[in-house]
Amino acid sequence: MANHASAEKRNRQRITRTERNRAAKSALRTIVKRARAAAEAGGEGSADLVVAAERALDKAAKKGVIPDNRASRLKGRLKSTKPAAK
Repeated sequence: MANHASAEKRNRQRITRTERNRAAKSALRTIVKRARAAAEAGGEGSADLVVAAERALDKAAKKGVIPDNRASRLKGRLKSTKPAAK
């Protein structure tokens, strides 16, 4: 339990940021999952989904939601995803 006003404020800020980051990470995981599935399927529009996922990863890294290196690694893995043989 916080004993000082500044500690109470930091706790409120922590809760707000945690909720915001949790929502951003969840949305990011969904976007990356859809892009990965589309890239593996190799259908039309898969390139657009991959580009959207890359933008979302860059944005999340810029805002500090995920580390820069993680965003870079995920982008590299998305680019190297090959379509499944039909």
